[in-house]
Amino acid sequence: MIQRLYDWTLGLADHPRALWVLALVAFVESSFFPIPPDVIMIPMILARPNRAFVIAATALFASVIGGLFGYAIGAFAFETLGAPILQSLGKADAMAEFATRFNDMGFWAVLTAGVTPFPYKVITIMSGWTAMPLGTFIATSILARGIRFFLVAALLYKYGAPVRDFIERRLPLMFILAVLLLLGGFYAVKFL
Repeated sequence: MIQRLYDWTLGLADHPRALWVLALVAFVESSFFPIPPDVIMIPMILARPNRAFVIAATALFASVIGGLFGYAIGAFAFETLGAPILQSLGKADAMAEFATRFNDMGFWAVLTAGVTPFPYKVITIMSGWTAMPLGTFIATSILARGIRFFLVAALLYKYGAPVRDFIERRLPLMFILAVLLLLGGFYAVKFL
């Protein structure tokens, strides 16, 4: 099953709408979807290394736009739903203190989540919820996602064939590691 999924994503790289699929996944991952765009981006670059930087730019653009949607979710859904509930529970002051602390380190929070496997959508929503300055959010998102996607693109462009061979020989192990990283990110969000 894993091999068929891998072969399908490699075949997707030649599909005329492959960049649109990548853009959709990058957009929804930045706001609410749990699967990172790397799942599609990496096989696309491995299949067509000459398009590595176009693929990375597509993921970057869609991810930042999706991040703005996540920011809007945090900004508008929190005000209408979260704040009244917290006020009725007497927790509004604690949340205001948390928002201040988050915004004090906002640049680093967005940068870290944008580059690492940490679920980026959590930071996009929290950024809107805490009213992080939109300019800071956008600039940091572009920087973080740009580092992540273009670094992956550059490495795969330069070392594509050996990386592809490594992945294909160890596909089940790579899949298990990817799932563990994803689960670790969710654990970190929930318990840390």
